[in-house]
Amino acid sequence: MLIPPPRPGRRRTRRRTPAAGALSALLLLSACAGPPDAGASGTRADFRLSASTPAAKGEINSFSWALYAEPSTLDYISAFDYPQNMILSNVCESLMRWTPRLTVAPGLARKATHPDPLTWVYDLRPGVRFHDGGVLNADDVIFSLNRQMNPANGSAWASVFKNVGSLAKTGPLQVTVKLKRPDSQFPQYMATTAGVVASRSGVRAAGRNYGTSGSLDCTGPFRLGSWSKGQSVELRRFDGYWGARAKSAKVVFRFLPDSSARTKAMLGGEVDGGYLIPTESYTALRSSGVGTLSFGEGLSSVNVNVTTMRGALGDVRVRRALSLALDRRGFVKTGLSGAGTATSSLTTKAAWAAAPAAVTHAAFGGLPPLTRNLAEARKLIKEAGATGKTVTIATSSIGQDVSLLATAVQAAGTQIGLRVRLKTIAPNAFSALFTDPKAREGIDMFPETYYDSITDPLDLLSNFRTGAYQNYAGYHDRAYDTLVDRARATDDPARRLAIEAELQHKAAEQALWIPVAEWPTAVFLNKRITGAPTTISYLYSPWAADVGAAR
Repeated sequence: MLIPPPRPGRRRTRRRTPAAGALSALLLLSACAGPPDAGASGTRADFRLSASTPAAKGEINSFSWALYAEPSTLDYISAFDYPQNMILSNVCESLMRWTPRLTVAPGLARKATHPDPLTWVYDLRPGVRFHDGGVLNADDVIFSLNRQMNPANGSAWASVFKNVGSLAKTGPLQVTVKLKRPDSQFPQYMATTAGVVASRSGVRAAGRNYGTSGSLDCTGPFRLGSWSKGQSVELRRFDGYWGARAKSAKVVFRFLPDSSARTKAMLGGEVDGGYLIPTESYTALRSSGVGTLSFGEGLSSVNVNVTTMRGALGDVRVRRALSLALDRRGFVKTGLSGAGTATSSLTTKAAWAAAPAAVTHAAFGGLPPLTRNLAEARKLIKEAGATGKTVTIATSSIGQDVSLLATAVQAAGTQIGLRVRLKTIAPNAFSALFTDPKAREGIDMFPETYYDSITDPLDLLSNFRTGAYQNYAGYHDRAYDTLVDRARATDDPARRLAIEAELQHKAAEQALWIPVAEWPTAVFLNKRITGAPTTISYLYSPWAADVGAAR
């Protein structure tokens, strides 16, 4: 579930500091106050947000981790979804780094400077070693970023580099990026997989096998070990790591596509923990006594992704009708087991942490109502001449958040005169919906949990720009494109977010996706381990290095 996310305002400048502080304050407040209670979301306020689990007290020989799907590759240019990034973040590092509080810190670059609107300069750490024994230099950075930019490689992160004019080695340990036009998003994405640096010699030596076997030749606290296809992948501690030594000598990721099997493995001690906990397992894991279920900020929104503007969904009245008929609060209660907040906003409130109060009010004020209105929805369907027409939504056994949302859409459509057909997708094939047009053939919608990869609403809202990676429905509006370009070119967070508030309302008016809920990150740890972050930072920082003994 792309949510990709990686799917925010991440700047290494003084202007960025207030935004980082604002987000930290939001996380601290959430940890104390929790989410809205039943009056706001229609569900019990029975979870609290935190930034991390308690720090480890010592080292361990190994720990095991559950994954819902096996990656087809660990090549960083293809790391667009949870399974790839959850593993890769511990092996390959980026120029900058996301912290557990979702702020940006130095990564392989010890500092980043912004001398003028079109220039970013990255000064690299000296003496950083790759897993193949080589030493990091500016040539490796240029090679790695060029792989993302080369159209022939089909990188999932290519759009990040759309405004890059040139990459230059301006010193043995310095890389200068020249932009063709101002781009507020580019430096933020250097803390994600878009900014990963791998060994130039190692990638070239691996050739077409890079990412599927052998070494990934990166710089992280773990190196790629054995990969048993269909079963597991193993990471081994890299003793030549430049940073703090990993607390575990080995990490084993087990591929468990069936949600009940994942839960059983955690309850029975076959795996020590996992992210992306099946929502139907929250109660069992909480009450098991074998470990702790924790929640953190996920910058994640559950949506219904509209993948075509042909057929019934080509009429905005049909899309609006489905939104009006959808029982969001019922879905949060059942599909998310109460751990979420119903919303009619495509973007999460945490993504607006840097916004002045007036801008936040503008962004969220006047959005479509949360309250269902079946009468109005039926009226819209009738006006559109869509009564009796068929739309198809994908479903999957990945977890009840997917299957129950698809069912909720089917129920909503049936109640207002549509015929909604469910098409079942295997868990291991679900990610293909994000990358393969053939996988989306015959599908009009699918449930998507979208995660922001940076703490800026533009991460999601730019998906509706003409030609954007996730603009599957082919939506085209020159006015919308112009606003996206203006926001991207605006460094000042307050001015940029004001533009993004306009985009939020345009996307809502056209019902380009149907927003459903905000969903926090969940992590389960059994009693022998601790130290994992609870926030979605695990996608782009070496989280496993901090996991160690709980006692």
